[in-house]
Amino acid sequence: MKAAIYSRKSKFTGKGESIENQVQMCINHAQNIGIEDFFVYEDEGFSGKNTDRPKFQEMLKDAKEKKFDILICYRLDRISRNIADFSVLIEELQNLGISFVSIREQFDTSTPMGRAMMYIASVFAQLERETISERIRDNMHELAKTGRWLGGQAPIGYDSEQILYFDENMKERKMHKLSANEEELKTVKLLFDKYIEKKSLSQVHKYMLSNNMKGKNGGNLTKKSINDILKNPVYVKANQDVLDHLQNMGVTVVGVPDNKRGILTYSKHRNKKGTDTTKWIAAISKHKGIIEPKDWLIVQKLLQKNKSKAPRTDTSHTAILTGVLKCKCGSGMRVIYGTKRKDSTKPFYYTCTMKNDSGGTRCKSKNLNGEQVENIVINKLKEINKDVLIHEYNALKDAISNDDNSVEIKNIDKKISDKELCISNLVKQLSMNTESTASTYIISEIEKLNGEISKLKEDLSEMNKDKQVLDDDFFSIDMVLKALNRFNDEIDNANVEDKRFLISMLLDKIIWDFETGDIQLIYWGGVKKN
Repeated sequence: MKAAIYSRKSKFTGKGESIENQVQMCINHAQNIGIEDFFVYEDEGFSGKNTDRPKFQEMLKDAKEKKFDILICYRLDRISRNIADFSVLIEELQNLGISFVSIREQFDTSTPMGRAMMYIASVFAQLERETISERIRDNMHELAKTGRWLGGQAPIGYDSEQILYFDENMKERKMHKLSANEEELKTVKLLFDKYIEKKSLSQVHKYMLSNNMKGKNGGNLTKKSINDILKNPVYVKANQDVLDHLQNMGVTVVGVPDNKRGILTYSKHRNKKGTDTTKWIAAISKHKGIIEPKDWLIVQKLLQKNKSKAPRTDTSHTAILTGVLKCKCGSGMRVIYGTKRKDSTKPFYYTCTMKNDSGGTRCKSKNLNGEQVENIVINKLKEINKDVLIHEYNALKDAISNDDNSVEIKNIDKKISDKELCISNLVKQLSMNTESTASTYIISEIEKLNGEISKLKEDLSEMNKDKQVLDDDFFSIDMVLKALNRFNDEIDNANVEDKRFLISMLLDKIIWDFETGDIQLIYWGGVKKN
């Protein structure tokens, strides 16, 4: 008889029920019942909320191939905290004739009572997970209702300021509030004034680009970011009319307006996706607003009115380089059409979006004749010397793999892991704590660590960019050569959509230098060809 031993732990802590401890206890149990052959499957750093784990999936595959007769785990929730997933697994194992044993709960599915108790225990495992999640959400919501800044990227116009205070037990605590950034607030006021004047996001966007007005981190403001700023009640001097507007949207509103302070909104996003407004909480904050209520409400009505008139994204049934052709200034190039010819066709051109959106003040590029540039790109791809291409890829890969940054990357990885471990422990404390002062302190520490992790990840992302592209799991020269062969075989007879696809398989982007007229092809992996 052969046994499969499965172990899982969300984070490495070096103590408690470690992966090694779980496995050893399972081995001891198997040996006690006369089993000496084992398959060990270990997932570390994975949650039990679902079964999307590499070693768990490998174990399922081996089960279907009848490689073992019994599955042993240390505890039920090591398999899954989700009842549906757990039930499916047990049923599948039964159909395969494989028994399941949990050491901690002493359940064995070879008996009817063991199966019944197993399902009951799985219900409690899921209930525990949902209770912890609910408790954390409740703590966060209660803190949100106080109008405190709970962390993350502060909106343009404000900075996140840490302040110290003493609780009722005279213990020093930390919290965060928004403090005014006067230079950025000038930009915010200008956005509201210009939108009321021009009544168009596109026109406001064009104005900001033309005058080189920047966002919070020095980047260009997009139409979406301008829209988000104009909708954000953080800037309004809240009065009852503003609160009525939010309540009509279904938002839960907390606090008494004084026509001075702004409003913070919480629970707007979950898992990076927007939530329904009925799940939002809007609380009168501790910072001062800068936009008069009547002006803010006028802007909201204009935004709603213009929503249905938003410009359509340009789609072309003729051009094949949309999405990959970039201007030297770094902006994308979109398609515009000329006057209709006698044969009813229209000439088309690629134009720089920055040039168009800024009225020519931020980029002086000329328009590119669409048919001509597409023929140039296709001919360049047809003329590729495969041996030279292979040599250049290998040289680039060797250069990157020998980069001196490797040690620094490892150090940053270690720092991120350590801080994530601290957050994991703090979240556990938060789930068990009902005192608001203690919860405030815990959350402030989580915010601080999250900020530090975000900065480290930005640094790591920049350092890993080239390495990640050339990683064997993501990219190989074989993939490029196959794409090149397919391109040469199909390009001449392909339709517009297929030509787009064939080019996108080979090229990351095409850069047009409007000053020299050069067109540079950049293949996946970073190899550049003129």
